[in-house]
Amino acid sequence: MEDVLALILAGGRGERLSVFTEERAKPAVTFAGKYRIIDFTLSNCVNSGISKVGVLTQYRPRSLHEHIGSGRPWDLDRSRGGVAILQPYEARSSYEWYKGTADAVYQNLYFIEEQRAKEILILAGDHIYKMHYDEMIAFHQAKEADVTVGVSTVPIEDASRFGIMTLDEDDAVIAFDEKPPRPKSNIVSMGIYMFNREILFSALEDDVRHRDSAHDFGRDVVPRLVKTKRVYGYRFAGYWRDVGTVESYWRANMDLLDSNKGLDVYDPEYVVHTKSAERPPAKFGAAARVSDSLVSHGCIIHGEVRHSVLSPGVVVHKGAVVVDSIIFDNSVLGSNTVVNKCILDKEVWVGAGSYLGFGDDYRANIEEPEYLCSGITVVGKRARIPAGTKIGRNCKVNPSVRETDFVGEVVPSGGTVAKRLTIVERVGS
Repeated sequence: MEDVLALILAGGRGERLSVFTEERAKPAVTFAGKYRIIDFTLSNCVNSGISKVGVLTQYRPRSLHEHIGSGRPWDLDRSRGGVAILQPYEARSSYEWYKGTADAVYQNLYFIEEQRAKEILILAGDHIYKMHYDEMIAFHQAKEADVTVGVSTVPIEDASRFGIMTLDEDDAVIAFDEKPPRPKSNIVSMGIYMFNREILFSALEDDVRHRDSAHDFGRDVVPRLVKTKRVYGYRFAGYWRDVGTVESYWRANMDLLDSNKGLDVYDPEYVVHTKSAERPPAKFGAAARVSDSLVSHGCIIHGEVRHSVLSPGVVVHKGAVVVDSIIFDNSVLGSNTVVNKCILDKEVWVGAGSYLGFGDDYRANIEEPEYLCSGITVVGKRARIPAGTKIGRNCKVNPSVRETDFVGEVVPSGGTVAKRLTIVERVGS
């Protein structure tokens, strides 16, 4: 693996994750209670023996940078190799944001040259899976491929969200159709690309010359190479989820609660590493009832938690009920509250007697009808919900709203609660 460099694309805006990416990049979003989404890709690299890793960031990177730091939790704090954070930068002659996934790599060709890698592994930083990249690399070398694409299968109704692959009997790629409205197959690209160095460099230089290019690997670069180079598909049979939407993110967390369905994060032979804060053990009061759930360290439970995922430091007061929900760090649920099929960001405070995820009205959210339409209500970071409030399905509570931002005691399904500006704030803007 000394000749392999991994580049993790972690700069996307992640708008389909609603309030959870307003203040952070998508790969920095909490997952499975104690992890961040990017932990899985970083751990895959380390568990595959890859010690040269570049993380390409752009959108709201502060939280992600703080989490990765020197790379110590992943054994990537090394004098040779290790992890490097790569952001768009201002040169003497120009300054440009990354225009697409291919452009992001193109702007960092100098880094690839410095690493003297012969093979470059391009990875997405926002997928949930455990994979031995060394096995994919061995496949790539055995096929004498110029490019190898990781492929998986998804339900056909979800296939239009992905690049559709057509493989022959030898797993050579004979067609690559990026996000077709009516996919003919459910074999999809995982957004994992293994390139020989020379092929990558020439492909990116060629892409720059295409004025109509979106500078994207899936849309532009790889489809062109399929026509002229030896491109193969590496079939991955394990658990893999693109958690780019609120519903897919919620389902992937719920999958963890099914030992026959979700990702096994308890396998001692394949540890998922992360940066962890020092916390005391979880505490369960005399009236606490917890079933079929993940409860992280530092939680204090006096109420009932069913089929849910709780991050570190969550407090569930007496009489509160949490069902089919995901609660991020240090959120507090007041006494006799109900949280049903919701996702709450960090440091949310829910007043006593409130009901989140109320009723049988599943109308889509007015502001985000495409992303908030599956019955999941979302609450942004540090929001405060007044006591006795009822919030319906597919609702959105924006980050940092206060009790005074709520109009009345009921937020109907599909509604949004936004922070109302004061007179001083309006004048200042």
